[in-house]
Amino acid sequence: MTPSERVYAALRTAVLRGEFRPQQALKPQELATAHGVSLAVAREALLRLVGEGLADRLPNRGFAVPAATAERWQQIAEARAIVEPATLRLSLARGDLEWEAAVRAAHHRLAGTPHFDREGDTHLSDAWSEAHRLFHRTLLSACGNQVLLESFDRLWTASELTRRWSAHGDLGRDAAAEHAALEAAALSRDADQAADLLRRHVLRTAESLPKT
Repeated sequence: MTPSERVYAALRTAVLRGEFRPQQALKPQELATAHGVSLAVAREALLRLVGEGLADRLPNRGFAVPAATAERWQQIAEARAIVEPATLRLSLARGDLEWEAAVRAAHHRLAGTPHFDREGDTHLSDAWSEAHRLFHRTLLSACGNQVLLESFDRLWTASELTRRWSAHGDLGRDAAAEHAALEAAALSRDADQAADLLRRHVLRTAESLPKT
């Protein structure tokens, strides 16, 4: 792992874990000193975070952690609710038997992964969050359009950042049932139902987050 990759990985983990406050400045020189690398390496790592939506580049002011606001989340959710159902339709039309097997495996992993590392936790575990991401990405993975998958990756990371900042829960929601219904609709190649289920799934997650 190169110094740039090492610093990027460390900063990515720190941002997602909430070790930096929303809108907190990410100062390249301070980060370079803290991680024992050059200023150029620190800036390179920060630019990678910007590319993922985990940092903002501010004109003449360097870098900062994105804001955690209801408006930001709603905009991300709106974009996902447009992009992901359309991508899913392509995936259903183009997916083969290997894709079907991958969807089943990803859902099995998600269903079997505990939401929290320990009783009493309010923030979802890294393991469940990764299984959740993998299931959603696998559903879309047969779309045949790398640009759409890259858009999903960026939007997902941005939404995950907001999710992890928010200790939230919709007590009336059965997310496991929603995921199971998504798997069933996708594997039956019911594009209309699968797209509608995914759109409502994304928007309901947005509604469950606290308004800030």
